[in-house]
Amino acid sequence: MFGSANGTKPHRIGFILLPEFTLIGFSAGVEPFRLANRLAEQALYACDVFSIDGEPVIASNGLSVNVDGSIVDIDGLETVFVCTGLNVKNHISKPILQKLRRLASHGTGIGAICTGTEVLASAGLLDGYSCTIHWENIPSFVEEFPDIEVVSELYEIDRTRFTCAGGTAALDLSLRLIALHYDVATAASVADQLMHHRIREGDEGQRMELRTRLGVSHPKLLAVIQQMEVSLEDPVNCSTLADTVSLSTRQLERLFRKYLGIAPTKYYLSLRLNRARFLLRQTSLPILSIALACGFVSASHFSKCYREHFSRTPSIERQID
Repeated sequence: MFGSANGTKPHRIGFILLPEFTLIGFSAGVEPFRLANRLAEQALYACDVFSIDGEPVIASNGLSVNVDGSIVDIDGLETVFVCTGLNVKNHISKPILQKLRRLASHGTGIGAICTGTEVLASAGLLDGYSCTIHWENIPSFVEEFPDIEVVSELYEIDRTRFTCAGGTAALDLSLRLIALHYDVATAASVADQLMHHRIREGDEGQRMELRTRLGVSHPKLLAVIQQMEVSLEDPVNCSTLADTVSLSTRQLERLFRKYLGIAPTKYYLSLRLNRARFLLRQTSLPILSIALACGFVSASHFSKCYREHFSRTPSIERQID
């Protein structure tokens, strides 16, 4: 799947960096391969870094990373990862899509770190494959690529496609690939060097538990919020939400005010509007489509609620960098 170890020829891996890539995702993805070489005292892997034009690339945190060449220099690699981050759509170009398609047609394994999954999807390289992407990007990805199977997991390995949610998920993906390429003991030794106590399985969830994120442990409140989060496109009214946890609407309102200092209706609305803001900033979907995807019955109603919440209209939001 990931190549074969012959003890003499290193497995060649390329990392393509696009502007505003997340440095933690790139570092977590490449470091396990370096450490595998160090522990084996031989070149198990040869990693090179590329950009579109061969020039250094600025990460999302403002740091500049030097590269080994441009994408036209990529040749003879067994695996290529596309590393991206913020505003990925602004950095997808015809040359990168053509290069990825060409590599895939020659049998190169194609991977993505963080929002790099969108680049692969735009190149048509995820058709018929399962993939993952950072949880924040899943809603917009589903809207734009409805026919691609996307899962909300740390990483996904589907034949010759390797995708991960970014951040430290790239570490687990690389460790898993080392285990597949060599053995579990090699991957475990690398993880030990990284003080990574456990190689996480791909199907583990991306996000913290809701109680940890909110600092709340009331089971009925958490159950209602969880229902809200999975019902943004088709909002459930408060009385129905209260019924699902055997509370009255008044009791539910008291719970929200006690633990979160806000009415349940306003909390629910803020979830939907925050989803809408992300879609406005990260996708080119029409405003009406975004409104419907976030549970609003019309563009005018959506615009009114949005303006009241963020003090700007959806169209102005879309113009903000």
